[in-house]
Amino acid sequence: MSTPRLLIAYDGSPNARTAVEAAAALFPQAVTVVFYARQPMEGFAAHLQGHPALEALDGLDAAMLDASERIAAEGAELAEAQGLRAEPLVSSTLVPASEAIIAAAEARDIDLIVLGSRGLRGVAATVLGSTSANVLHHATRPTLVIPSDAVARARSTRAR
Repeated sequence: MSTPRLLIAYDGSPNARTAVEAAAALFPQAVTVVFYARQPMEGFAAHLQGHPALEALDGLDAAMLDASERIAAEGAELAEAQGLRAEPLVSSTLVPASEAIIAAAEARDIDLIVLGSRGLRGVAATVLGSTSANVLHHATRPTLVIPSDAVARARSTRAR
């Protein structure tokens, strides 16, 4: 069997870190893309055509891109420390993160998409949306959702 190619969605959160650690435990030495989907300021900038604030917005967007690249690099470093062969990848697109994750997995011919989950339920999940649920329901590639540590602990406590 060949080495699997993973795409791990990573945003720097504890849940994303848990997803990296779980992926490394399940798929040692896997070739991994640590993916951060950012929303560029272009959508907002379209409303400021000709406004003096547009120049400041360009500077803010450049700073946000730098931060996004640092987050992806941090995730790749964590993945490498866990034994994965990782590279960072940042997407700057106006589509929702779930669509960016799916598109990146297709473009890179990924074998498995790995995401962390915050474990939101009910109204919170409805209002805030769920990137992991959207990817799970719309991806054409196998997808693994890793529950947050808090959700996993709560479930194991209830099971006792």
